[in-house]
Formats: sequence, structure tokens, C-alpha cells
Amino acid sequence: MTTDLRVLREDEFEGWYGRLELAFGGVAESPQERRLWDDLTELDRSVGVWDGAECVGTAGAYTFRVAVPGGAFVAAAGVTMVSVAATHRRRGILTSMMRRQLDDVRAWGEPLAVLTASEPAIYGRFGYGAGTRQASLTIDSTRVRIQAPAGADDVTLRFVDAAGAAERCEAVYLRTIGTRPGMLARTPGWERLPLLDAPEERGGASPLLCVVAERGGETVGFARFHNKPASEWAGPKGRIQARDVMALDPAAYAALWRFLCDIDLTVTVEARNRPVDDPVLSLVSDVRRCEVRVRDSMHVRLVDVGAALEARTYLTPVDVVLDVEDRFCPWNSGRWRLSGDAKGASCERTEEAADLALTVRELGAAYLGDVSLAELAGAGRVRELREGALAEATVAFGSPVAPWLQHGF
Repeated sequence: MTTDLRVLREDEFEGWYGRLELAFGGVAESPQERRLWDDLTELDRSVGVWDGAECVGTAGAYTFRVAVPGGAFVAAAGVTMVSVAATHRRRGILTSMMRRQLDDVRAWGEPLAVLTASEPAIYGRFGYGAGTRQASLTIDSTRVRIQAPAGADDVTLRFVDAAGAAERCEAVYLRTIGTRPGMLARTPGWERLPLLDAPEERGGASPLLCVVAERGGETVGFARFHNKPASEWAGPKGRIQARDVMALDPAAYAALWRFLCDIDLTVTVEARNRPVDDPVLSLVSDVRRCEVRVRDSMHVRLVDVGAALEARTYLTPVDVVLDVEDRFCPWNSGRWRLSGDAKGASCERTEEAADLALTVRELGAAYLGDVSLAELAGAGRVRELREGALAEATVAFGSPVAPWLQHGF
């Protein structure tokens, strides 16, 4: 088979995107959602594979900056829209696109590539490690109470039009994105994503509702949600589907969750994407009634090991030599001396003896502070070559709060 791998041209976009939709089941998106992705797709950062006139492979990359431990933001390619036609599987198309894409990311000078995976098992062989997780909650609001801290009663909540309040909510979002590793600083246009609200995708729930939290006339938080009414002979069985809950302080955050758990005629609050250490887990009166489930979220790939490790800070002083294996991006392979603390870091090539041995996939998993190097060592994926080095690096690579990707891409 002879195929042509090239950067996407504007006149090829419709066929390219149609191939993507077909690969994910052939169900067309809502017009609202389609317009958004049309506008956000960066053609010069997208590639396709053609077999003659037929597009048989797609891959794109958004321009992001990702928050890392220490509060800095690192340039990252947000890998997206990856697909291979079912008729052309196992012919090396995916590998060729990943090869081209990572070469491009390196040329763009972006130390990281990140993605969310429809099938997590796919991307490990290309050096991606699951670097953040997300929690899903199903709260029995008839049995659970929010134990709000002092100050929650001073917060005023108001229903507002979701679109009309978008600028106020976005201002809160922008003040929170550096508080957790993994959160995205986005290019203009992404503020439209949380407002997607196609009627055919609500599953019988209400249009998007929005409540803002105010204190002294300032917006200090917001919640976007759907209300799905239901009832049985024994009474109401309505569900609240929480999409976004953000606040600038604990009191406002608690006030929003207390509101969501106390809406009339509802018995359940569902939240599909929360941090694994979300403070709401300490606000509820009975966490056993919250059905917490955890899954992988954002997968992280160090495209430039030295630049990526220098870009973040470390909880405690660390001075270790890492023997990194990277078969897919061999420019990363070899020994790197990492020296750093809470103020900054340096990471340079060295000929010194290695203290730890691991692949770039493990570095991606540990990079944002979610998965510990000790956990990976327990699975046989990190080898300690100098006694004490594993404990030193494990603590240093940690994060005071769990990393979190607030929305997909």
C-alpha cells in the first residue's frame, strides 16, 4: 500500500473530519459542536494520511500551555482527533502519524505532548504515560449533607443566563488554572466549550443552568449543571448533572455544592470529572454515599526531557541521575542529571553513573505529581540503582494537590 502523509489543507478539511466521525461510530455531531471544532482546529498542526483520494488517517494538535508543579505553564501540543480507518488497520498508519507529530512538536519547541485516550492501551508504546486521573461522583443527596465551613452563609447565589455570565465565569476559571498541575491555559475560543448545550445531547435533562456565587458584589465561583426531572409512585427521583463547579475560596465552593445537593425534587448529584482529591470529598457527611470512581484522564509525553524537567519545581531538594530509555524519540535516551528544589531546577546530560532507570513513559506518568515513582517501581517499571535515590525522587516529584485536566479536547 502506498499512502501520502501530509499537513492538512483547508480544502481537505471536510473529508478529513468526516473520516474522523466515521472512525468514532459515524454519528454526526450537533451543529453547535461541529462549529466549535471547525473554529478550533489548527490546520497547520493537523495531518492526514491519504490512500489515493481517500483519507484514511487523521491527527491534530492544539496549542496549549499546561500548568506544572510550582505554578508555571509549559508549552504543550494537545494531541487530538486521532483516527485510522477500520479498513486500514495494522498497516503502520498510526505509527507514521505519531512519528510525524512528535517530530513536529520537537521542531515547534514544545517540551510536552498531552492527550486524552479513547483506549488507554494505545499510546504507551509512543511514550505517553497516564499523568492525571479524574474522579466521578454519584452523591445520594437524600442521605448526604454538605458540612460547610465558616463564611458559606455569607455567599450569595444567583441564577444567571449561562451564556450571559460566560465572561464572569471565565474570569474565575482564569484565576484557578494555576492552582493545580494539569490545568490548561488555552487559546481564545476555548471559553465556548463549557457552553455547548445541544438539545439532542441532554438525555432528557434541562438546558444548561448556571448559578454564580457572589461576595461583596464580586463573582467568587460558579456552577453549571443540568436538572433531569424524574419521579416514581414513591416520590421524586430527579438528578442534578454537575458539569462545572469552581470557586476562589473554600466557603464559596461549599456554598455551591450545598446548593446542588439541596435542589427540590432531586435525589442524586452526578459529577463526571472532578480531581481525585476534590475538597467536596471532605465536605460530605458520608463519603460512602458518593460512589467515587477513578479513571485515567490526561496522558503526558515528554518530548524534550531536559526542558520539561527543568520547567517544573520539586517539593524537596533532589539531585539524581536518570537513565532514560526512549525508543520512539531517541534524542531523549541517555543519562540526565536532575538537580532542583522548590525554587527551580536544571536537567542536563551527564556521563555520571545512573541512580534510577526508567522509560520516558514512566516520566510522563510521574511528571505532574500524580503517580509516584515508588508506585511505578513497585510495578517493576522504575529500577533503583543507588540506594535511597527512589525515596528522594519520589518525594521531590510529588505535588501538594492532585493534578487535574478540567475538560477534554
